[in-house]
Amino acid sequence: MTLDEALDRWIDHLKVERNVSPHTLASYSRDLTQLFHSLPVTSPDRVTAAHVNTFLLERTRAGVSSRSRARAISAVRGFFRYLQVEREIAVDPTELLASPKLARKLPEVLPLADVDRLLAAPDVSTPRGLRDAAMIATLYATGLRVSELIKLKIDDVDLGAGCLRATGKGRKQRLVPVGDVASERLRRYLDDGRPSFVKAATSALFLTRLGRAMTRQAFWKLLAAHARGAGIQTTLNPHLLRHSFATHLLARGADLRAVQAMLGHADVATTEIYTHVSRARLLELYRKHHPRA
Repeated sequence: MTLDEALDRWIDHLKVERNVSPHTLASYSRDLTQLFHSLPVTSPDRVTAAHVNTFLLERTRAGVSSRSRARAISAVRGFFRYLQVEREIAVDPTELLASPKLARKLPEVLPLADVDRLLAAPDVSTPRGLRDAAMIATLYATGLRVSELIKLKIDDVDLGAGCLRATGKGRKQRLVPVGDVASERLRRYLDDGRPSFVKAATSALFLTRLGRAMTRQAFWKLLAAHARGAGIQTTLNPHLLRHSFATHLLARGADLRAVQAMLGHADVATTEIYTHVSRARLLELYRKHHPRA
């Protein structure tokens, strides 16, 4: 079996049995094809650890980012592990391969003044404004991913209990508190806004003017429009509100594990990035205002 034949088998395995996204499959194929072009051999069982290390060293010298190199390592490692499990090779040449350490980039966070302006931006005298106000308030109040927000069904929201049921990655569900402001906006939208959008029976909570479930692209556009209308200079995206939700909670003493549960993070280490943001902001304020800092 040649390297190219082995790659085709692995990609088919990822596509059919692992349900890997087309974007990831394309990236893995590109990384492995680049590796193959650098090799002096054409059979998987002839590839050595030295071959792989030489390829990665050349990528480093070419100025390829650590994130791209980490992705390439993931592709190469997954490919050869698959071949070893399938008994196409006896030795995995990536067994001792180490991934580059990635610098953790602190997420950007909206100042509270900008959050207040954004929440006040929609014109709540119109059905569209009621919908937009409800969506923006819910996103900031719950820290949902935009994909979770647009997938909400009417039955997922319990305004009496002040919470909603979000369906996250891996179809895992979690209960998230909504808060009084978002609850009131959701109530007004359900009573006076949503009926104007309904064209046919649907369980989707947030609807477009055509009566269909809100899309990610449509929400990005309406959020950006309201940000411009509010005079917010930061380039706004839905994930920025998720970052702001988590950072503002932790800055006011919320328990890290509770924030982890609300965000739907499988690992608390993912949530800890927001504690770094809080410390960074605190240090910035200290240096700016302390007379002897």
